Amino acid sequence: MKIGIVCYPTYGGSGVVATELGKALAKKGHKVHFITYKEPVRLDGFHENIFYHEVSGLDYPLFQNPPYESALASKIVDVVKFERLDLLHVHYAIPHASAALMAQNILKEQGIFIPFITTLHGTDITLVGRDASFQPVVEYSMNHSDGITAVSESLKRDTLLFFEVKKHIEVIPNFIDFSRFKKTDKDHFKKAIAPQGEKILIHVSNFRKVKRVEDVVQMFDLLIKKIPAKLLLVGDGPERMSIEMLCRNLGNCEHVRFLGKQEAVEDLLAIADLFVLPSESESFGLAALEAMACEVPVISSNAGGIAEVNIQGETGFMSNVGDYEDMAKNALYILEDAERLLQFKQNALAQAKRFDLDIILPRYERYYDQVCGSSGWMEYNI
Repeated sequence: MKIGIVCYPTYGGSGVVATELGKALAKKGHKVHFITYKEPVRLDGFHENIFYHEVSGLDYPLFQNPPYESALASKIVDVVKFERLDLLHVHYAIPHASAALMAQNILKEQGIFIPFITTLHGTDITLVGRDASFQPVVEYSMNHSDGITAVSESLKRDTLLFFEVKKHIEVIPNFIDFSRFKKTDKDHFKKAIAPQGEKILIHVSNFRKVKRVEDVVQMFDLLIKKIPAKLLLVGDGPERMSIEMLCRNLGNCEHVRFLGKQEAVEDLLAIADLFVLPSESESFGLAALEAMACEVPVISSNAGGIAEVNIQGETGFMSNVGDYEDMAKNALYILEDAERLLQFKQNALAQAKRFDLDIILPRYERYYDQVCGSSGWMEYNI
């Protein structure tokens, strides 16, 4: 099958999932065409059966903001016609679903029908999509998609709550590639970070307010009063400066390492004892799943779809959003006993295996076949 994937090329979860899905499909022999404004960060190196098409906008003084949606729709039309794609899979509804719909309508007038699937990832529904500036377009685009998927049952419920969606929403969870995310021997690295055998906590995010990174630091500050520990903060974003100031005010800077954006995050997860995810909103919690695949238990909030990944009392613990004192208590409970920590690590790995790429990928392939088979085909007249 020839598949066009439209996504954001950044470190965010939707872009990561879209890129990893495309790479996995290409390994199965599908021809995968990425259509976006920059090469996706996870699309590292050459991959057989993967093609990249850059969307470029017009730099015209009249435009305060370049009309990316129109440029994207035009590029989709071009790629579909030239590459003779069978299917479009757009990730994150805004503005990808409406751009795909516009391209589909243009192509119909040329005797070409291209079905498209919209995958909902989270804030495109729970935050941005609900804004009055976007809601009518998002709702219309979803209802005119040939297929819709959501990454969790929680996100599906939110979508049906916030929008009048007449289409069936297929839940296909995020996945983990165990060829990359797995426990590896990085003891030399661990000794460099924690030379006295301190426990290592890690948080990975884009440092936006919704991630509540300040709760990670506050929780850690309570924890290090009980046991020796180090905290690794991976990522970057608008809240980083305020988080650095918080560490200085609390006086725990010597125990906290800001590592910025990291490509090989799996090497950092390999040395961690606990992953912290206190987000205000999470449609799924992909970062937590990646940690669990590396045998790292999770301390998290109970927001959104996290409960579908992190099992309370087995793979870690969940607390109410903002309750960093409870998070600190739960972290101490896991870390203070070596045998207990080992059991949580084993449980985390067992749960992560339920989301193995080899299990989830066939579900996407079956859904592709279902959508293509029910859409009704028209021959290319070019």
